[in-house]
Amino acid sequence: MTLVFPGAEPVTLAVAGTAARFPLHRIYCVGRNYHDHVVEMGGVAGREPPFFFSKPNDAAVQDGRFPYPGRTRDVHHEVELVVALGPSLSIFGYAVGIDFTRRDLQAEAKKLGRAWDTAKAFDFSAPMSALAPRSDVLKQGAITLDVNGMRRQAGDVAHMIWGVDEIIPSLGEYFILKPGDVIFTGTPAGVGPVQKGDFLHGEIEGVGTLDVTVA
Repeated sequence: MTLVFPGAEPVTLAVAGTAARFPLHRIYCVGRNYHDHVVEMGGVAGREPPFFFSKPNDAAVQDGRFPYPGRTRDVHHEVELVVALGPSLSIFGYAVGIDFTRRDLQAEAKKLGRAWDTAKAFDFSAPMSALAPRSDVLKQGAITLDVNGMRRQAGDVAHMIWGVDEIIPSLGEYFILKPGDVIFTGTPAGVGPVQKGDFLHGEIEGVGTLDVTVA
């Protein structure tokens, strides 16, 4: 096959304990998957069906740097457990991720009934730690995020409304899942704004840590 111009390099993720890389296919995200976050965003706690959105795979970054995006004055952090799918759609491993959100653009989109792409699917909006290989269904583990040494978010994976073992088949009803897909599984309460110069430290028990500087 001859290309009319050189294609983009494949997007890959680091895997803890090995020099081999994980070939990233798609990034899916689950919205409103912790009761306390649903309430803080003005919703009513309950087990409503999960809903999904996505980010382009090249929104993933692992260099510890988040350039503050344009067209916004209100970017929020959302720390999340990320599950990665391997061959046969088995669980390959997990990572710590931050779903950065242009909250002002999201609010405008909600008001006008528009899609969230400009609020969620922008460049550098999905930093992730190295993947921690493990094939079990992670059902508990503290999840936290500190900004400049101050605790902003704290919860437990056990508090997800829809667990990992429920999210994967539900997502598969809407999309053809493939090895290399990753899923951001939602964020606990405490989301808030970031500014240039902020240092973020995310951690999930049994998975790892993620450090990001807002540039």
